Amino acid sequence: MKPHSLKPHRDNPPGHPGPLHRPAEVAKILRCSEWWVKEQARKGRIPFSWIGGGYRFTNEHITEMVRLFERRPASATPLRRETSAPFPSRSGRSESGAPALQLKARRPRRARNTAEQPSIAA
Repeated sequence: MKPHSLKPHRDNPPGHPGPLHRPAEVAKILRCSEWWVKEQARKGRIPFSWIGGGYRFTNEHITEMVRLFERRPASATPLRRETSAPFPSRSGRSESGAPALQLKARRPRRARNTAEQPSIAA
């Protein structure tokens, strides 16, 4: 089977959108599921045309889909932390040096409920 190409057809006049692809064809081109393509179109996350009661995609739509879901590194900075201590200390003090608030666990609900209810003596 011949792989799909996104090249415009040589017989199409300038300004013609080119071939319209169905969700199954787009899924094959992008190597994803047909369900994913339809779901993204339904939620308005990808460009599409609604023709003949179904989703249709041009080559430009497919190219834009790839751009929309492209991920690039946030910055070129190293991944090392700039602080001197890689982990928070357990000294009981906050970063400013003030004593940290000590948390205290509550009694379990079962223990609270049995203590509040009077016992039935026979």
